[in-house]
Amino acid sequence: MAFVYPEPSRTFSEYLLIPNLTTKQCIPSRVSLTTPLVRYKGSANDPALAPLSLNAPVSSALMQSVSDDKLAIALARQGGIAFIYCSQSIENQAAMVARVKKYKAGFVVSDSNLKADATLDDVLELTENSGHSTIAVTDDGSPRGKLLGMITNRDYRPDVHGPRTPVSQLMTPFARLNCGKAGLDLATANELIWEHRLNCLPIVDNDDKLVHLVFRKDHDDHKDHPLENVDAEKRLIAGAGINSRDYAERVPALIEAGADVLCIDSSDGYSEWQKDALSHIKEKFGDKVFVGAGNVVDAEGFLYLAEAGADFVKVGVGGGSICITREQKGIGRGQASALMDVAAARDEYHRRTGIYVPICSDGGITQDYHITVALAMGANFVMMGRYFARFDEAPGRKLRVNNNFVKEYWGEGSNRARNWQRYDHGEGEKKRNNLEFEEGVDSYVPYAGKLQDNLGLTLSKTRSTMCNCGSTTITELQERARLTVASAVSIHEGGAHDVILKETRGTTSDS
Repeated sequence: MAFVYPEPSRTFSEYLLIPNLTTKQCIPSRVSLTTPLVRYKGSANDPALAPLSLNAPVSSALMQSVSDDKLAIALARQGGIAFIYCSQSIENQAAMVARVKKYKAGFVVSDSNLKADATLDDVLELTENSGHSTIAVTDDGSPRGKLLGMITNRDYRPDVHGPRTPVSQLMTPFARLNCGKAGLDLATANELIWEHRLNCLPIVDNDDKLVHLVFRKDHDDHKDHPLENVDAEKRLIAGAGINSRDYAERVPALIEAGADVLCIDSSDGYSEWQKDALSHIKEKFGDKVFVGAGNVVDAEGFLYLAEAGADFVKVGVGGGSICITREQKGIGRGQASALMDVAAARDEYHRRTGIYVPICSDGGITQDYHITVALAMGANFVMMGRYFARFDEAPGRKLRVNNNFVKEYWGEGSNRARNWQRYDHGEGEKKRNNLEFEEGVDSYVPYAGKLQDNLGLTLSKTRSTMCNCGSTTITELQERARLTVASAVSIHEGGAHDVILKETRGTTSDS
């Protein structure tokens, strides 16, 4: 007969954290939410050893209705990471990644350039298409050509200057530009910006060829977003999803676009297809390309993917708010039970090999405090879909339904997404036989406003709860946290009860 686990399959809502001594050092301003994103060799207590980490332990789901370039930008600026969805063409996905990498940087390679004989019409067209108001004028119209001048929207008036007016008559010529020399550091570049009251500082080499642009707004943005995740070139960190079918073609394009980390998107990660994908990528690109895998719900699944080379492992099957895999197929496990099982396997694997493989808890988070519970149970970071789908930056349309504003939210397993590559097995059996049953639904979620405002509040709750647990780092939380199983009555007791509320309380907790 089949093996039956003796313990029930439990969810986050069935647990409560027990307070530890809150010392005078345990204040929210001292809490660090830094966490490793990819595997590394060394102590689990030293996440700084990881070649790639997060400043906030949150990521957005690999979904059409959640993770596009706009949300990826907003989330990276808050310390997390988005994995741009792969249920689209390779070209479109690579373009989204490229837009994230170009959005914010200390030293930017100019991608809005014209020759001096271009016209105002060309300027207006380029500005419309790129959204950029600063254009470099070079001898050959390339980002590395000899710099002849700069033109911004302050240099012309469409209602005054004719559409055929040459750029050479409108631009600020090179002789009047304040430029930096190639090789200077970002601090020096920012000093020049402030000294000369510039919005943009061109960086040129000894032959006056354009190398980079440095913008004042990038410096100001960093002050406003101290947790932002950036690479060595001060570009925002971007993740991208891949599948286990066209990875040979998709992965090179995403790497070329600048993706910092990839993740195989699948409802079932314990499969030979994922192992084949990991083997191919590691053999071709080595350890320079980071790839997460999943999803799994037990120790066996984790070990299979860790030994196959996964740089992190996602945990969770059927726990998402729009996922109906458990209903349709009877496959899955309560998120808390799955996470604790995998975390124990991760720790044992680390003791045996010295290699620490981070785990991501994907799904099952319906309240803000569930994030802290997931971290305490061993997750290094969490992945959320519904939580992010509610925000302005998410791709879904904002609509008014029954006098309430909502955002569209649909699953990758829904008919709307039609992402058969995610759920197909073998040689396209479902597609050939028209057996595309749904494993996700098409729905609405309450509109919640801007990502920054909501995530800031959520992370404040996490820091405060960690202090109650006597911890100022995620590692300390995992070592010191105590959890108790909560009865249905005690869960009811924890909310407002036996009173008449004056008004409906707002919430940002749904994920």
